[in-house]
Amino acid sequence: MSPPARERVRHALVGAGARAEMFVRALALDHADTADLVALADVNQARMDAHNRWLAELGHPPVPTYRAADFTTMLAKERVDVVLVTSVDVTHDEYVTAALRAGCDVVTEKPMTVDAPRCRRILEAVAETGRRVTVAFNYRYNPLHEQVRRLLADGTVGEIGSVHFEWLLDVRHGADYFRRWHREKASSGGLLVHKASHHFDLVNWWLDARPVEVHAAGRLFFYGEAGRRHGYARDYDRAHGSPAAADDPFALRLAEHPRLRELYLDAEAEDGYQRDRNVFAPGVTIEDDLAVLARYSTGATMTYHLTAYAPWEGYRVMVNGSRGRLELDVTESDHVSPAGAGALKGAALHGDEAAVEHGGARLTLRPFWAPPVDVPVDGWTRQGHGGADARMTRVLLGGEPDPLGRAATAHDGALALFTGLAANRSLDTGAPVRVADLLTLP
Repeated sequence: MSPPARERVRHALVGAGARAEMFVRALALDHADTADLVALADVNQARMDAHNRWLAELGHPPVPTYRAADFTTMLAKERVDVVLVTSVDVTHDEYVTAALRAGCDVVTEKPMTVDAPRCRRILEAVAETGRRVTVAFNYRYNPLHEQVRRLLADGTVGEIGSVHFEWLLDVRHGADYFRRWHREKASSGGLLVHKASHHFDLVNWWLDARPVEVHAAGRLFFYGEAGRRHGYARDYDRAHGSPAAADDPFALRLAEHPRLRELYLDAEAEDGYQRDRNVFAPGVTIEDDLAVLARYSTGATMTYHLTAYAPWEGYRVMVNGSRGRLELDVTESDHVSPAGAGALKGAALHGDEAAVEHGGARLTLRPFWAPPVDVPVDGWTRQGHGGADARMTRVLLGGEPDPLGRAATAHDGALALFTGLAANRSLDTGAPVRVADLLTLP
């Protein structure tokens, strides 16, 4: 006698922008046997309608849609088990805490939130309800990063003394943060929160440690009004319909990208949100060149640098230990081709559109008194964040076993935030910041 079929977990999603696409597709196609998408919520009906059209193309029936103001009504009416939060970062805590108190578990896009008070509200709601929050740190699921975790946990380089981490966003990907709501620190927390929380989470995970003290320096060097000094500025506010944007390699042409056109250009009449701002226009309140020095609970230190205007895309990580050194060198795209300069961030960034842009990855172990060893890594690809997206959804939506502990908890989400939040405070004060002065975790 065969076992009874397992009831599918009922998922609803709030925040129907481009960040939702990975989850919607995974629910509709890859994990339809274990998970069910039952509703969408957003501030904009046109965006939800676009997702329902795409669901139909995948052979999935349309799902009920709710205005964001009716979020809790949706949870009750649709009997939701798990909420996927892919909204603007500053709104995460509102939906996460409401979902927890309604008896749901939550999967939220990174960063978990953007400041210490909002982080505290989420942690208090987790403690109050006993429900689960998982932060979608997809870089934990990259095969390269999994191998780094194994090697460090096995003591391959001995006791860890220091980490150097350099991340380069090229002038296609980096520019995209200055076209959108991310350009305002109040909405995104800046790149040290929105983007670097990925990287700070990896270091916490790799070291099995928490940040203790952080010192940072940074500025808006390239984008915003600095573009005039460098000779890149054009006199327009947004690209669509602007003659001055016609020859601007930094302009995003929404009308040329069908999905972005449906999600944003065709939806503007409802909320006025413009997805294609001039990256050199006034009003940018985030930095694009950032340096961080962090000390951890184990005594190890990290030096970190984020550049958002590089000619190539990738990162370098060096871990120094008492028995040797581990080096990770990843090139996602070795340059930005002229044809791809104003292209869609996602697919082009990871090599799907521009074959002329090469990439690769190398993991090297350098033990004391022995030649370096190239460590083989199976499964890495330039697509989908190194293959991490599909691996993550198999765990979070498909119930795949997770022996490496990649599924990040609310506690992990807070630890990742701490480095960025302390760094932001240090940018303001010019002094080192103790993490415990921002928020204390049990």
